[in-house]
Amino acid sequence: MNVSECLLCHNSACSRVCGIIEPDRILRSLYFDNEEVVANRIDEHVPCFDCDRRCEKACPVKVKIADLITSIKPAEEKSKIDYDVLKTDFCGIPLENPFLLSSSVVASTYDMCARAFEAGWAGAAFKTICLMDIMEASPRFSAIRSDSNRIIGFKNIEQLSDHTLPENIHIFQDLKRDYPDKFLLISLMGRNEEEWAYLADVLNDSGADALELNFSCPNMTEGNTGSDVGQIPELVEKYCRIVKQHTKLPFIAKLTPNVTHIEESAEAAIRGGADGVAAINTIRSLIEVDIDPTDGVVNASIGGYSGRAVKPIALRFTAELSQNRLAGSHHISSMGGIETWKDALEFIALGADTVQVTTAVMQYGYRIIDDLKDGMALFLQKKGFKSIKDIRKSTIRGIVPTEQLDRSYIIYPKFLRDRCLGCQRCFVSCMDGGHQAIRIVDGRPVLQPDRCVGCHLCVLVCPAQAIVSSEVRVKKKKQ
Repeated sequence: MNVSECLLCHNSACSRVCGIIEPDRILRSLYFDNEEVVANRIDEHVPCFDCDRRCEKACPVKVKIADLITSIKPAEEKSKIDYDVLKTDFCGIPLENPFLLSSSVVASTYDMCARAFEAGWAGAAFKTICLMDIMEASPRFSAIRSDSNRIIGFKNIEQLSDHTLPENIHIFQDLKRDYPDKFLLISLMGRNEEEWAYLADVLNDSGADALELNFSCPNMTEGNTGSDVGQIPELVEKYCRIVKQHTKLPFIAKLTPNVTHIEESAEAAIRGGADGVAAINTIRSLIEVDIDPTDGVVNASIGGYSGRAVKPIALRFTAELSQNRLAGSHHISSMGGIETWKDALEFIALGADTVQVTTAVMQYGYRIIDDLKDGMALFLQKKGFKSIKDIRKSTIRGIVPTEQLDRSYIIYPKFLRDRCLGCQRCFVSCMDGGHQAIRIVDGRPVLQPDRCVGCHLCVLVCPAQAIVSSEVRVKKKKQ
């Protein structure tokens, strides 16, 4: 049984033919690591225990839907999810939850933002407005996929909003009129002092709640814009100072990850008057290189890389910003590889106040907000937190430099015989990429503790998850 085989269909056939429950909604929750939410939702009377499995017959890829649903043990005590635990704020502006659309194609029209607001997103960072003529390339997306065909890395060369400034202002005013309780963050980018000042001025009465200064887009066709500016702290401070002089709204600076020390630009932004920072934008990258130089086809360009593959990098930058004396005391809006509520909570536990999402929405739609909210709210309730703010920075103290790690003990891997498939992948990896600490006995791996250094490569490569970390710490022998 593998929920990753589910296509996450729109208007799914399984729910249409069931007529009793919504199997597609349950499968989507399982897809996004929400087993506890499903357990909280179903009971022992769920019809999947005794039905004709018409949902599976209607499924285009024949997912074992009933088996997946009945594999979840219903929670003994059901909890009514209280979404008030998710309430937070953006620079003092109340938010119903910490989930925002990030400035991109997913928040680029009235209709798109309206549908997102209706779905349950707290707000949106509207796609960056400017005074430039935007001409996009086609196609402009590419991706790296896992073995299960799930997108893990996404590349784009998308630029800024192609609407005129008056068109965008009209959109903002309509959105604020129709959704007064939703948060509207407007991203902007200028090419010089005059443009930054002008845009800040005209946005004052546009319906915007706050501004996000784009110092991070890596795809600009004009110089002295986007990440070209974000890599120079002096320019970041200069343009923040200009915006500060021309706006009555709170604003944050969206920083580029294409630097060695993001704290330098963060400090510059705050010195210039920014109320906080956002990070990270996409990482400059190059994928899908043409390996046949004789065909004369141009099919690759430098662009921005996002998706689950960049999450570890985004987490690192969030931690550095949170630990910084200046940035850590201001609003931090984090993004980079967020798909599930667990992803989002990692950023918040490191110090983020809000989180922004784009790539996951591009793949799965605005509907993922259901599982983001349900999963996070249920987790916080069960752990006894009264507010999401209580968990902010809760794990930042657990991050230590490598030179401070305790290297005096070994944690050996533990082999689970009942799960082992006998593929011997662990043996191959340990022999050729580890410390030759595994031998094969009767077709199954056996650990040689005298050789094992506790690196856990075997844990990572086992396709059956039949090797886990033990809880025993063994002191190293003195050399």
